[in-house]
Amino acid sequence: MIPLHDLLLLQLMIAIALVMARLRNLIAIAILSGVYSLVLAAIYVLLDAVDVAFTEAAVGAGVNLTLMLAAISLSSRREAVTRRPWRNAASLAACAMVAAGMIYASLGMPVFGDPEAPIHRHVAPRYIEDSPVEVGVPNMVTSILASYRGYDTLGETTVIFTAGIAAIALLWRWRRDET
Repeated sequence: MIPLHDLLLLQLMIAIALVMARLRNLIAIAILSGVYSLVLAAIYVLLDAVDVAFTEAAVGAGVNLTLMLAAISLSSRREAVTRRPWRNAASLAACAMVAAGMIYASLGMPVFGDPEAPIHRHVAPRYIEDSPVEVGVPNMVTSILASYRGYDTLGETTVIFTAGIAAIALLWRWRRDET
């Protein structure tokens, strides 16, 4: 059973997404996307995925919002309205098909929080038992990210940093070419 506060946050995310779909003011949409990322980060915290929550808050609400606002400053503040309603229907149909596929794919997953799920019987016990002795860090998430998955974490950080620098360089060059 999903706790009530998780359901409320999920409903808030759906409401934010629907409002974003109806708005035409790009600055309001960008700000709401940052709020959406912060709500998603709160859900990750409630699911005990604090490391993922930090990443979502930093990248989703921080970097993405900054880049969107920078891009909007170089363009119009309002979205152009198209007169092709079939495009909206096609987009809605594509989203519905993806949602149906995701729901179908999730039917074969273990029940949420099941202690007998394969992940809880294979990898987690080893980290819980051996991490404090092998690494010496009391926080298990920190020990896994910094020691067991250190190169992976370094690679992810490098990719995010490189993407941010590339986006800033593109926006800077575009703005310089306009003047």
